[in-house]
Parts: sequence; structure tokens; C-alpha cells
Amino acid sequence: MSRVKKSLSHIILLAYVIVILYPFVFVVFSSLKSDNQAIASNPFGFPTSFHFENFHEAWVNAKINVYFLNSLYIATLCSIVTIIFAAMASFAITRMRYSKMSKGMYQFILIGMLIPGNALLLPVFIMLMDAGILDTHLALIIPYIAGAIPLNVIILSAFMRSIPNELEEAAVMDGLSAKGVFARIILPLTIPAVVTVFILNFIGNWNEFLLANFFISTDELRTLPVGMVGFRDTYNTNYAQMSAGIVYSVVPVMIIYAVLQKQIIEGLTAGGVKG
Repeated sequence: MSRVKKSLSHIILLAYVIVILYPFVFVVFSSLKSDNQAIASNPFGFPTSFHFENFHEAWVNAKINVYFLNSLYIATLCSIVTIIFAAMASFAITRMRYSKMSKGMYQFILIGMLIPGNALLLPVFIMLMDAGILDTHLALIIPYIAGAIPLNVIILSAFMRSIPNELEEAAVMDGLSAKGVFARIILPLTIPAVVTVFILNFIGNWNEFLLANFFISTDELRTLPVGMVGFRDTYNTNYAQMSAGIVYSVVPVMIIYAVLQKQIIEGLTAGGVKG
């Protein structure tokens, strides 16, 4: 009976995976077909011939290469800078001996998660305009970093609290300063959580559309989600090239998940164990 239940659970999970992955498989198949007629005549089938030129046309002629590199640069930079700030703040909150101040600071940071991001759109727009950095990549980098810090602090703080105090005390006895303890002891032990928040930050920045659409008007500075909208309007009669553009936007995230899935799971679960 237990084997039957186990087999049934496997079948259900397999069906779930197929349902989740097939839209992406459909897009990949469509991107390799010759034209709209080939897609319409066999929408869910395997391509009879592979047309990789669709990827070249989308990459070069539709300027997906420009949008892709802009998104990669912004998402990576913001993720790294956010982790640096959040890790230092989490270390100060959880490991340094200022209990009342640390508790108040932690609660203050949590308030940042209670404010809807859309409610800050107009004030942030005015601030960026007054600062003279509207329609530049800084107009996205600064809000992305500021908006991601609260969640990063929550995850990293939970993980740092699970690190035994004896390690820190032994490091202090060996003569390490607070900076040394952070850089040589705490931060290396926090790598699973760091990888987790990096992935969360990267995906959030990579897929962000609203701020990128309002704060950037120069086409050469646009990110991939905004560029894909213009790509859709320009190439709305060529679904094969549209599908190729979609593949470009999805593949980086899937690769990151596939390579770092173990670290992601560790980062999400290890912080819940004390000691």
C-alpha cells in the first residue's frame, strides 16, 4: 500500500512538472520554427526543421543584445551591492552587543516591507528628477537596492542567528576585530543564505518592469522586460522571433536555478535551526 501511495505521489509530481515546463517547451519549439504558418499548422508539435536564425535576428536586429546586457549589468550589480549592505546590517543587528538599538533597527527595517512599492512610485520619480539622474541606469540601481534591503536583512539575520556564539567568541579570543569576525567567520558561514538572497534579488531585478518603464525613456538604456514590449509591437507578425526573444529572457534565470538550487534550499531552511 505504501508503494502505491509513493508511486501515486511521483505521478502527481511528474504531471505537475510537465504542466509547469510545457509552456517553456512550447516557446522553444515555436522559436525554432520557420514562420507563423509553421507554428499555426503544428502549434504543439516538434519542429520539422530547426531555424536558429530566429535567435540571431532577435539578438541583433531587434536589439535584444542591448536590452539583455543592460538587464544583466543592472541585476547583477544591484544584487551584489544589496547583499553587501544587508549583510553588514544583519551582522550589526544579530551579532553585536547593542540589544535595544539592534531590536529597534530591525523593526525599523521591517517597516520598509509594509510600504507598497507602487505607492512610492511618484515620490521616487520626483526625487530622481530633482537629483538629475532620471533616464539613467542610476534611476533603477538606487531604487532596486533600497527596495530589496528589508527582505535581505530578514533572511540573512535569521541565518546569522543560527550560527553558534562560540565561533565568534573564539575568533575574538584569537584577536580578530569586529570587521575580521564578519569577513572571516560570519560571512563565509552565511554563503547559503547569501546565494539565496542573490537569486531573489537577481530575479526581482531581472523581471522588474514598472520602474524601468517609467524611469528610462532612452531606448539604448532599456532593460529586457521593457524592451520585449517594444519587440512585441515591432515583430507582432513574426511569432517565431518573438518566441526567440522570450527564450533569451527566461534562460538566464533557469540556468541560475539549476546551478544553485542546492544553495537556495540550504539558505531558505538552515536559518530556521538554532545552534
